[in-house]
Amino acid sequence: MAFINRDKQLNIRQSDIQPVRDSIQALLKAYRIQGKVNQVQVVASWEKIMGKAIALKTKELYFKDNKLFVLLSSAPLKHQLIMSKTRVIELINLEVGAGVVEEVVFL
Repeated sequence: MAFINRDKQLNIRQSDIQPVRDSIQALLKAYRIQGKVNQVQVVASWEKIMGKAIALKTKELYFKDNKLFVLLSSAPLKHQLIMSKTRVIELINLEVGAGVVEEVVFL
């Protein structure tokens, strides 16, 4: 009989266990900071997403109202990126795994 009670206790404890990733996601959602974390991840991953050549010509990255503003030091690069803006947004959102960026503004 004691053996059965112990099994029930183990099952109860196991049902309370969840992966750390899920716990962190729930915490970020509860504090409504998931969006900010995703934005920081975009800035931190900029070189990985766009490549070293573009990252070297990027002076500044910042967000405002789900728009990513990118200050570039090269006018030809700016023109080229404006022409492929949709693809840039896709690459960013693919990397982060969420619809973080709705629009990109190249300055």
